[in-house]
Parts: sequence; structure tokens; C-alpha cells
Amino acid sequence: MLKPREAVRTLPLYHPPLGGREGLRLDFNENTAGCSPRVFNRLRQLDAEQLARYPERGPVEAHLAAFLAVEPQELLLTNGVDEAIHLLCEAYLEPGDEALIVVPTYSMYRIYAMGTGARVVSATLGEDFQFSVRDVISRISERTRFIAIANPNNPTGTSVSKNHLLQVAKAVPSAAILIDEAYFEFYGETVLDSRSEAPNLFVARTFSKAYGMAGLRIGALIGNTEQMRSVRRLASPYNVNAVALACLPHAIADQDYIRHYVEEVRESRQRLERSLAAGGIRFWPSQANFVLMRVGPTAEDAAQFVEGMRQRGILVRDRSSDQACEGCVRITVGRREQTDQLLAALQETLDQLGIAQGASRS
Repeated sequence: MLKPREAVRTLPLYHPPLGGREGLRLDFNENTAGCSPRVFNRLRQLDAEQLARYPERGPVEAHLAAFLAVEPQELLLTNGVDEAIHLLCEAYLEPGDEALIVVPTYSMYRIYAMGTGARVVSATLGEDFQFSVRDVISRISERTRFIAIANPNNPTGTSVSKNHLLQVAKAVPSAAILIDEAYFEFYGETVLDSRSEAPNLFVARTFSKAYGMAGLRIGALIGNTEQMRSVRRLASPYNVNAVALACLPHAIADQDYIRHYVEEVRESRQRLERSLAAGGIRFWPSQANFVLMRVGPTAEDAAQFVEGMRQRGILVRDRSSDQACEGCVRITVGRREQTDQLLAALQETLDQLGIAQGASRS
């Protein structure tokens, strides 16, 4: 009888709650305004012949490499950051190896690492979800071959200094170190310009968040040329579809659009954080396009809050299942007028549930 590998049969399933997403979608950290008009215009220009051809990745990789000020040989376009994670795990992990993640964080690091048969070791973020470089390094062993760090982190929105990231990379030169910069545009700081200090360092970027192209599934992985040569062996030459490749140059060309949207998001983030602080609601200051807040001590509190917001036409994400996040909800922020709607619904829901000032600090 045909059976999958043991590592596959025991993988946890990741079920994003994508069904029935009617209303203002503030649950998946998507761009709430949509992609640049230049991207949409390019979509309209695509014809049947272009869609009938196999996609050619190389010229677009060179274009993006120039934009990021890296060499084309250092960059691989991927089917979102998810494929970048998957490729690194497949390239560097074997059964018996260890992968180190810092929790709570993005679920797919664990799933892709476990799929190789490697053992996943977790370091826990400290008080206020702060990154402890000492704790992370203390969990490195002779079997550590992969470390994933989201910066800023999801779901907490907290960040790690460049110096600490480089300390981790230099502490274990035999491991692939992935710095997932999916929310870079909202944060503004990167380790990309210091990649030469650690040949085992990889940086991932996405065009799903600030660029509003989540449906096109396109990201990038950047790393040492020699290491990227090995990673590229595992990637299909047709991993990124022709539509995404056609649109990407137009997306990065419209930096005015990105800057304007990022400014609105940062303003909205500050407004939400001020509102939560004024109401005595526990939250964690964020460097991303979302804020994590605690509405109560239990998962039931979070579920009731999510449902209350849904009734008011706004979707937010219950994060109670994440490490140390019981009773927590993550809220994406977007444009100014959407934030007006969010803050009104937020206050109504808190009042409805009787969440009084300071009640969520338990």
C-alpha cells in the first residue's frame, strides 16, 4: 500500500480561514487599497499569445536585482515567500537536522522544516515579545542547519536589530539563516546591505503586502551567489507565472504609489495604537501593517471579539492558537477612511462585550 513519508503524514495542517471573507478585510495583512494602477493597466494589456508562452524569469530577475542593488546571480524570484522557505528547507535540511524558529511566528517555517524530517526547535520571544539574541544562540546545536526569523515578526509586529540578526548568522556558519522581510516597506530597515558579512544569510521579500499583489504570488530570495546556485537547482524554471512576471516591473516602477500607501498605513497604525492605549487595551507596538492586541485572557474572549467585528462588517484575525497569544487578535491597518470605519466598529464591539478600561491587561 502506497504511503507518504512519515514526516509528511505527521505534518500539522495549516488552514487559513479564507472562506466567506465579506466586508472590510483586515485579517490577512493584505494591501487594503489594491495594487498600483500601473499593474492593473498592464494586466489589461496581456493577450492570449503571452499567456500561451512559458514564463521567462531571467529578465525580470535582472530588473528586480538592479532595483534592490544586488547582483542577478544573488536573486531568485519565487512563488511568494512560501516557496523561498520551502526551497531553503529542501536545500539544507535532512532527517536528523534541526531547524530553529522563534515563536510566535509564521506557521509555514515549522511546516516546511518538518516536511524534510528535521526536528524543529523553538526559542520563545521574551517579555513584550522582544527578541533575545542570547536565548536564540543558546538553542543552537551542532545539528542546527536552518534558522528562520521574520523581521518584523508576524503576528507580533516586533522587530530585531540588524546587529542581532548578524550575531545569529555568525554564531552558526553551517546553517542557512533566513531573514523574512515580508513587511520591510512598513519598517524601513533591512539586513540586505550587510549580507556580505555572513555568506549563510538569506533575505526574503514579497510583493503580497505593500505592493498589493498577493493574488499573483510573487516574491524574491536573495543570498550569497554560491549558495543561491544550489538553491536554484531545486526551483522549477517556471515557478513564477507569466502574469506576475509581466506585472512586477510596473509595480516596482511606481514607488510614489507605494510610498503614499505606506504613509497611510503608518498613520493608521499610530491611530489604532493611540486608540487602544486610550482605552487601556493591551497591545504591542508594531513595525508592520498590523497591530496585535489582547482583548481578554482566554481564547473565547478573542473569538467573541472577532465575531463582534464581523457583525459590523470588519474581518480581523484570532491569534489565540499562537504561542503566548491566548486572547489576542491581530488587526491589519490600511487607508485613512478604512481606519475611521475600523475605530468606530472597534469601540462598539468593546462596549458590546463589556471590555472596560484596563480589563485586557490580565
